[in-house]
Amino acid sequence: MVLPEPPGAVTPLGVWPGAAYPLGATYDGAGTNFSVFSEVAERVELCLIDPLGAESRISLDEVDGYVWHAYVPTIAPGQRYGFRVYGPYDPDHGLRCDPAKLLLDPYGKAFTGRIDNHSALYTHGEDSLAHTMTGVVINPFFDWGHDHPPKHPYPETVIYEAHVKGMTMTHPAVPPELRGTYAGIAHPAIVDHLKSLGVTAIELMPVHTFVHDRMLVDQGLRQYWGYNSVGYLAPHHEYAADQRAGAAVTEFKAMVRALHAAGIEVILDVVYNHTGEGGDGGPTLSLRGIDNAAYYRLAEADPARYVDYTGTGNSLNVRHPHTLQLIMDSLRYWITQMHVDGFRFDLASTLARELHDVDRLSAFFDLVQQDPVVSQVKLIAEPWDVGEGGYQVGNFPVLWTEWNGKYRDTVRDYWRGEPATLGEFAYRLTGSSDLYEATGRRPWASINFVTAHDGFTLRDLVSYNEKHNEDNGEDNRDGESHNRSWNCGVEGPTDDPAVLALRDRQSRNMIATLALSQGTPMLLHGDEMGRTQHGNNNTYCQDSPLSWMDWTLAQKNSDLVEFTSAALALRAEHPVFRRRRFFDGRPAAGHRQPGDIAWLTPAGTEMTDADWDSGFGRSLAVFLNGDAIAEPGPRGEHVGDDSFLLCFNAHDEPMGFTLPGTAFGLQWSVALDCSAATGHAPADYAAAVTVEVPARCLLVLRRTA
Repeated sequence: MVLPEPPGAVTPLGVWPGAAYPLGATYDGAGTNFSVFSEVAERVELCLIDPLGAESRISLDEVDGYVWHAYVPTIAPGQRYGFRVYGPYDPDHGLRCDPAKLLLDPYGKAFTGRIDNHSALYTHGEDSLAHTMTGVVINPFFDWGHDHPPKHPYPETVIYEAHVKGMTMTHPAVPPELRGTYAGIAHPAIVDHLKSLGVTAIELMPVHTFVHDRMLVDQGLRQYWGYNSVGYLAPHHEYAADQRAGAAVTEFKAMVRALHAAGIEVILDVVYNHTGEGGDGGPTLSLRGIDNAAYYRLAEADPARYVDYTGTGNSLNVRHPHTLQLIMDSLRYWITQMHVDGFRFDLASTLARELHDVDRLSAFFDLVQQDPVVSQVKLIAEPWDVGEGGYQVGNFPVLWTEWNGKYRDTVRDYWRGEPATLGEFAYRLTGSSDLYEATGRRPWASINFVTAHDGFTLRDLVSYNEKHNEDNGEDNRDGESHNRSWNCGVEGPTDDPAVLALRDRQSRNMIATLALSQGTPMLLHGDEMGRTQHGNNNTYCQDSPLSWMDWTLAQKNSDLVEFTSAALALRAEHPVFRRRRFFDGRPAAGHRQPGDIAWLTPAGTEMTDADWDSGFGRSLAVFLNGDAIAEPGPRGEHVGDDSFLLCFNAHDEPMGFTLPGTAFGLQWSVALDCSAATGHAPADYAAAVTVEVPARCLLVLRRTA
């Protein structure tokens, strides 16, 4: 079918055929190659936008393998552009081409402008140019200097989940013009805070270009978390201090370079399961208008409907080779060109759905396994989605680590005093061998966390029994209702000193448990200083002080900051807390002590089946034998360490712990005491004496003789 030349379409002299690869806009120093995939298109135009918003169109007449392309000499970085796609519009059959829509390049490396949610974005035939973002040609050249990835092994990794804007908006040492930006994250005040805590990797909540949901904008809210991506190769431009078109790319790279110089890795939270175009009633911004059926999962019986495993209206079609290519090209780009060190995959089970069921042998996992670039960085799965059978904790392939939701739930339940948790708690404390060992993975496959962006902060976890999401405009219906939280006797703010002391101790208990568990710990930004969201456990739409870190708390709760640093330092200094292999419990050769681990009752005797099965048991001790670490060091050397006794008392009364006999050790000293504000409470004990551990408290003892 030959379409008539539309008004304003031009094919200027000097346009060359160009190449089908690489996809997107690629500047080579003399001009720019443009290419875009669409199998359904009958015609594609490149639209060049001048500074006043006027449009010039270039017909992409070269097509190879459904990739439309051209090379335009003299087009330089800073040039704004988009595409218009001509083809069938038949929503009932999943076809949604509309040349009235200016479409974002799926491979765009920078965007500028904003989506204003005008009716033109939603209505067929109405021109959207004045109401959408545009792509920006970037300069790919950057002076990385001597940048190199820190490459911290997982057992030595401590992850800090953070939000670019929320972490930096109120820090007094960050200049106002840099707050809320990539440059703000790179500021020495932020970097020094991370280093002082003992953080080795910052996991940034989504920085792929995203849009704000129409529903939220109509209520005066915003998509704060960023789980609404429309550009998988472009850093979100609202997070750039320099708002010139394309400047976000350079600023992001400078941030990575600064963090690497401090020995801190950069992990990105990526959202390849759905896009910001939403469901059937959503805006046409990019993929929907380029090739709807290729990029999205459509219902077989009714292609007008989108399959939704994410709760956001659509799911990317990972069964299609060009969708898989987009994901893999995006991942490689962020590694090779932006120097990031890993990814956390949001709702990763969606990526494993070949047909309907989650399949660990899916094409996506095959591609990752075989890719020489992507397979070598940190790959972290959020191992669930909202579809049937989507909860897949423990079931991802060997290259992958996982957010261990069972760790979160068990640690919360144990410290709030839920019955029958001892056995489950022991599994989680020791790296969750029940989930990972049988599949050939190591303890560090478990990304341990107690709190994350989705849910209560640590302070709110010990201050609220119920969610309080009234500010979200959904009558408190949104967010998780079963939080496994405990308010310590009073809901929300209180002046009761006993309640406040208990909340402080519970916070320290969970931070210490997280730091000293086998596996890879992840701390939520601000938990180290008692950040609160006043009971809101779903602040996805709260771009306000409610969600931002309040840095005045760093001084107010400096004891908690010091305690967190001390707990993470204890982990860093002692390999017995970050073993590369699971415990085996066998006696150590040539030693009188038990094996590498022993579980003891408060009476100092080894736990029996009856002790484990006790529904009311809330207290136990675990002996970690530093002389019995079986795995060698990185150069094949023997790894030796101090031995430790961890006394856990989740009972509501003090508990006497009788220290084990001389076979375990002759003398013990306090290494960390969760009843002390900073964890420092020096004391020494001899073998077989009874030590009183306060109610709801973890006491860590180090063997000194």
